[in-house]
Amino acid sequence: NSDSGTCIIMIPLSYSFRNLWTRRLTTLLTAGGIALVVFVFSAVLMLAYGLEKALVATGSDDNAIVVRRGADTEMMSMIDRDDAGVVKSQPEIAAGPNGKLLVAPEAIVLITLPKRGTNKPSNVQTRGVSVESLALRRQVKLVAGRLWRPGSSEVIVGKSVAKRFEGIGLGESIHFGMRDWKVVGLFEAGGSGFESEIWVDAEQLIQAFRRPVFSSVTLRLRSPADFGPLKDRLESDPRLNVAVKREKQYYAEQSRMMAMFIRILGIFVTLIFSIGAMIGAMITMYAAVASRTVEIGTMRALGFPRRSILGAFLLESLLLSLIGGGIGLGLASFLQTLTVSTTNFATFSELAFRFALSPAILLDSITFSLVMGFVGGFLPAARAARQNIIQALRAT
Repeated sequence: NSDSGTCIIMIPLSYSFRNLWTRRLTTLLTAGGIALVVFVFSAVLMLAYGLEKALVATGSDDNAIVVRRGADTEMMSMIDRDDAGVVKSQPEIAAGPNGKLLVAPEAIVLITLPKRGTNKPSNVQTRGVSVESLALRRQVKLVAGRLWRPGSSEVIVGKSVAKRFEGIGLGESIHFGMRDWKVVGLFEAGGSGFESEIWVDAEQLIQAFRRPVFSSVTLRLRSPADFGPLKDRLESDPRLNVAVKREKQYYAEQSRMMAMFIRILGIFVTLIFSIGAMIGAMITMYAAVASRTVEIGTMRALGFPRRSILGAFLLESLLLSLIGGGIGLGLASFLQTLTVSTTNFATFSELAFRFALSPAILLDSITFSLVMGFVGGFLPAARAARQNIIQALRAT
């Protein structure tokens, strides 16, 4: 006894570590089951985050995009030449080093190309651009070949498109819009959605598809603070029927629905798997309690209280789950080397992106593994704590 009351005798942490090491095979098998669940859980979150990261990286905080009011995507938007001219005359638009305003009316169409290896058709987003479009997208870098010549049937393609589709390599020709287009350059865009696009002269694309309108107008703001005045003026102009968004916000909205679908479906599947992992941890801990009945009785006889017994066995379960969680996260981290593709629900075109790991995903995955360990280990730990001292010491 002490002045403050009864002193609680705690079981050393080394006790829990030693018991896990003693049962190495059982520990490894149980941790393996937890690792599998954490791997799936982490992979789902990495997939959704990779999609969001790719699309958000497509936009810039310095840029604004103008689309028709009510249109969720450029694909659904129409901006005629007169409206584009009004947008291009706004005082908030920044000028480039050459003095030209950094504003680009662009046109978007979908074309169908066969995929490499399978020849299955898939949609590819084709963007009609101008020279200013390149200045607006700092992440776009030409890595092979040259730029298209204005007024010609030439295209440059993102490296992800070139890898995944037939007949679209450097120097090859593709047919769409009732004419042949020669691939004269390849570009990369820092893993953003632009790498899944084909870029061509906007006027040539409009002529080829006989469409008299643009899809959007993208512009560089002189200052991020200019966005509010620009938005208010354009959206209140009676001549126009447009909506103005920050470019990064626009692309973030495109990723939201797809990322949410991936998370909901993946977490639902993961939760089903986690039930099996928790049952496995529970069986392992119940077996540990059954095999150490005399040991538990001895500790109780030596003065260790029930809460110490409960804490020691619960700690074993948490350590077990932490080991499994670490293994699962380690395996999931290798997914960052993979590039996957899916159909973007917003544009119905194919989008390539990478799995991406973030600190939030690390924390969520470790927390999820610890929750499985706690749920799976609490009942066995409680049973160990409730053992009667005399009956436990008489067990054989």
